[in-house]
Amino acid sequence: MALATREAYGRDLRDLESDCIEHGVTSLADITPRLLADHLRRLHRERGLQSSSVARHLATMRVFFRFLKANNEINDDPARLLEAPSRWRKLPDVLSPIQMQQLLNAPSPECSRLWTRDRAMLELMYAAGLRASEVGALKVRDYNETLGVLLVNGKGGKQRIVPIGAPAQDAVECYLEGLYQELIAHGTGRDNGHLLLSSTGRPLERVAVWQIVGRCARWAGLHHVHPHMLRHSFATHLLTGGADLRVVQELLGHSDIATTQVYTHVDERRLREVVSRHHPRA
Repeated sequence: MALATREAYGRDLRDLESDCIEHGVTSLADITPRLLADHLRRLHRERGLQSSSVARHLATMRVFFRFLKANNEINDDPARLLEAPSRWRKLPDVLSPIQMQQLLNAPSPECSRLWTRDRAMLELMYAAGLRASEVGALKVRDYNETLGVLLVNGKGGKQRIVPIGAPAQDAVECYLEGLYQELIAHGTGRDNGHLLLSSTGRPLERVAVWQIVGRCARWAGLHHVHPHMLRHSFATHLLTGGADLRVVQELLGHSDIATTQVYTHVDERRLREVVSRHHPRA
């Protein structure tokens, strides 16, 4: 199990513990199905969690109480009969190609001393559909200049090779030949071979990636832009351009094609155009 997954399950159980204590329940034996159901409802209604996040909380509780029952620490499993919340299909937020270009062009010498790093990061995220954690984990050796590809270490330790275009390669080369050398020297060995570094020469953490994306979006005059939006835009623009769904699935590193199919909504406009152009009664 990936470290991020274990941490998420730990947070889920701490949330449950806090909720139980708040409602006067301090013993595992006193936890009832009603209490668990109310906990899930509060996660959704009061904390505003999406159904996918609530479903993960439920999965965490099911495994936890099944473990307790198997080890005779409780007599009954209060999570056994709980029903999973419906997995609402929310369409992803995407940037238009024009907005995407505005974002990519936002880093400049006038905005930041680290502008070549910021542009390289944005170009890589859009060119390869990277998650925030994936772009921060990139190492110099993961970039193959000759082949123009990235080796991406995704969720669950899965690896994938993603080709990147000339704009992203140019941005990376510009960064490596200049600012990167300065950051390496400043960091005195703290980079651990990572490609994208902080101003102190350390690897970029996930929160820093969020901050950089948000800052560049503000420079571009865009609002409510987050790192995953670049990944959504990558997939959406590929499908709009005619890419095969299975290919996009491989590039994103999705295990299940159903996860990738959420992006097919973008084809509706293209389909309407095709029908209008070719159907005799359009």
